[in-house]
Amino acid sequence: MKKKMDGEGEIVRRIEAALKAACAALAPFTPGRVAAEYKSRQDPITEADRIVDRVLRENLQRNGEGWLSEESLDDKVRLQFDRIWIVDPLDGTAEFVAGVPEWCVSIGFAHEGSAVAGGVCNPLTGEIFLGARNIGVTYNGAAVRVGKRKTLDGALVLASRSEVHRGQWRQFQHREFDIRPLGSIAYKLALVAAGKADATWTFVPKHEWDIAAGVALVEAAGGFVTTVEGASPTFNNPEPRLSGLIAGARGLRRPLHEILSLTQGAASGAMQ
Repeated sequence: MKKKMDGEGEIVRRIEAALKAACAALAPFTPGRVAAEYKSRQDPITEADRIVDRVLRENLQRNGEGWLSEESLDDKVRLQFDRIWIVDPLDGTAEFVAGVPEWCVSIGFAHEGSAVAGGVCNPLTGEIFLGARNIGVTYNGAAVRVGKRKTLDGALVLASRSEVHRGQWRQFQHREFDIRPLGSIAYKLALVAAGKADATWTFVPKHEWDIAAGVALVEAAGGFVTTVEGASPTFNNPEPRLSGLIAGARGLRRPLHEILSLTQGAASGAMQ
């Protein structure tokens, strides 16, 4: 059983304030008209990423808390802390650069290896998702829960836009569920937590900063999240990278794992 962490309300309030500060810092930038550099062939970074990273750290971190961010040097001193912030200043930078409204600011908070609180904000759509394990989740201030589906018939599944483009979702076409390609994985997880979609998954490895906030939100909203092997994701690992992810309404856990166990090999082959 996961241990209860005191002070979740204060953590969520800190997340909300940091998201608002991040949105203010992003206001001078116009998505779709932002210069980008590339850390790798398909991994852009902008001045907005760097500014938001600094703003988040200034608003979030306190003494006794570790820090892990996509845009900060990974200081392994974080491994000494039980409480750690795991953030992605802009999850979906490619969409931000292209002007596609599917990027977000993502803030996760982990305690003793578990993601216990999170916040995701999509500034362009005006959506704010906030939550913690023992508090629940709100969507723009209103309490929300994951969906109640127990079968995949008619379910809405959010897919990685880039994975769909690469053909990695071809085997899921013409199934009993609907597929909607979307950018940021943090945004996809937040939409599942709010009951706006039923499930999402990826066989592509992800870094902790991609998913910490979304995992906290989905679990706080009554849903489930596992790695593709079926294990619960853990955080603040020496190598902050997880295998793919499966998330959805709790009633869909069995049907999702059944269908994905049959297709995982094919999906893995498609990535090579």
